[in-house]
Amino acid sequence: MRIKSTFLAAVAVAGALTVAGCGSSGDDGASGGGDRSIGVAVADLGAPFFNAIRLGAEAVGRERGYDVSVEDAQGDAQRQVDQVQGFITKQVGAIVYVPAGAAAASVPVEAANDADIPVIAVDRKPDGGEVLTFIASDSVAAARTLGEWYARATDGRGDLAVLQGQVGTTPEIDRKRGFDAGIAGTDIRVVAQQAANWNQEQGHRAAQTILQAHPNLRGFFGRSDAMALGAAEAASQAGVRDRLVIVGFDGLPAGLQGVKNGDLDATMVQQAYRMGRLAAENAIAAIEGRADGIPAEQLQEAFLATSENVDRYIAEQPYGPQKP
Repeated sequence: MRIKSTFLAAVAVAGALTVAGCGSSGDDGASGGGDRSIGVAVADLGAPFFNAIRLGAEAVGRERGYDVSVEDAQGDAQRQVDQVQGFITKQVGAIVYVPAGAAAASVPVEAANDADIPVIAVDRKPDGGEVLTFIASDSVAAARTLGEWYARATDGRGDLAVLQGQVGTTPEIDRKRGFDAGIAGTDIRVVAQQAANWNQEQGHRAAQTILQAHPNLRGFFGRSDAMALGAAEAASQAGVRDRLVIVGFDGLPAGLQGVKNGDLDATMVQQAYRMGRLAAENAIAAIEGRADGIPAEQLQEAFLATSENVDRYIAEQPYGPQKP
């Protein structure tokens, strides 16, 4: 099952931009520093999703002869502000930016704007400053598809618990919105919501608490695969896994394996590696003065993975080569 998106058009735009003559220039206000360097500021490389974005960007840099410098905020927004300031001091040509959190997410963008360095935001949309483009999964549409699947799997009935990601971030907001729409009009009742910050161990602890408080629970929606896997572990330990429907979101290698093994019933597969590639292609276009035609927002398609089709997505490796 596919979610309609602009991915193919976006790739076509990026491809057209990158094959244009290197000597061309455009008066588009996003010319960058003009050198062959890209700064990639990532929220947390400990997360496979963010690491896949980095790998995609680095691959394009190697192919195009650009220096790609990566900084890992390790989930610390203030550290990321300092890291982006370091890129500005080095006068990189463009910055690929995955915000470490909702708080202060606009600060690095505004600093780069002041230095006339174009910014490509990925996955999380800053609430201030100007970005050249925002690249992310169409999480609202994807989560709606997942919610509709969950409703069918549970016959539209029963108590549901939700494990939340980092509150206030774009993915958390959009996944809630979409999933709620997907189960609307059913007799599914959300009886518990607890933040687990995209983390498997936190998801495990939260699910243990929820299962004790709600012994008749019908299912879990972990808004990331890691949290959903934590819930599956807690359910197995409590001896109730077989009566629950547990769904995640991300399509991480571990999440896809979880679907194959029966730990998860379904997940939505994001194209993280391709997002990293697209971000780097857009950065290069901006550096070379060819940013005209890049859309302000590029929402990527996501895929529903279940036991019926998970082998396909495992083979396709949407997270790219998972290595340091």
